[in-house]
Amino acid sequence: MSELEELGSAEREAIRSAAQWYARLANEANDEGERQAWQRWLAADPLNQRAWQRIEAVRQQMTRVPGQLAASTLAAAGQSRRNVLRGVVLLASAGGLATLGWRSDMGQRLSADYRTAVGERRAFVLADGSQLMLDTGSAVDARFDANQRLLLLHGGEVLVSTAPDPLGRPFRVQTVHGLVRALGTRFTVRTDERDSEVAVLEKAVEVQVPGIAAPLRLEAGQRVRFNANRLEQPRTNDASVAAWQQGSLIAIDKPLGELIGELGRYRLGWLKCDPRVAGLKVSGAFPVDDTDLALAALERSFPLSVTKRTRYWVMVGPG
Repeated sequence: MSELEELGSAEREAIRSAAQWYARLANEANDEGERQAWQRWLAADPLNQRAWQRIEAVRQQMTRVPGQLAASTLAAAGQSRRNVLRGVVLLASAGGLATLGWRSDMGQRLSADYRTAVGERRAFVLADGSQLMLDTGSAVDARFDANQRLLLLHGGEVLVSTAPDPLGRPFRVQTVHGLVRALGTRFTVRTDERDSEVAVLEKAVEVQVPGIAAPLRLEAGQRVRFNANRLEQPRTNDASVAAWQQGSLIAIDKPLGELIGELGRYRLGWLKCDPRVAGLKVSGAFPVDDTDLALAALERSFPLSVTKRTRYWVMVGPG
């Protein structure tokens, strides 16, 4: 049975409508009136908003582009945009996910054992008693058996607190870039299209990537970024690590463009930073559960202006 078939009729209809709106917005010929009509549809019903979150999560996973969905972003993606469009529009017909197959990125994202929508953070307790917290737009599958405890992180970020295992099974987190083995620990793992990053909060982990023979051991207070062929030099954790667990993004001399990109992961619609101010270094703590409040704080504290055509279209520019 496909994901769509398991949903109620109203939810299925909302997902079909969301996929149709996606197709219309992805068309380079769409105009401002079309975008306003989409915004009215989005605001009209919480079911529409949840359906759009599903489309957004799928789009982010398939294209490996974190952030916002908007017509201009899609148009700039060229052939990649068309490929994604074909995949997402399959959601508009019952059984579409089955057509894609379980191995597809879309199927993995929507059928994962543990997942969060855009703007959602959620905690889980695993079968062995370990604790798992997912950040916005994340998806994880659990593969526990007599020999292993394995999490497959398809996208997003997780915070793991491992529990002792009487069977002595290793606890590992797999991303597309490599494998993280817990050594009785508490740690975060994040992955996107470019690379993955692990940060150790307690005890230690080992990081193994396919292109490097020897694993790297990380101790508490360290983090490292890696991909399939490279392990960067470990760095010291700062206050920004795992701050999302407490509902904050903490910036320490962070380029504004990067901060806006991070905030965009927590909200529906389109949030963009004007290139003229993207390099501005900012510091502060910004709430992820109320990104409008975070944007207002930026506007008050720095020479910036926040332009909102609607709640779903926001530009941060010079003040």
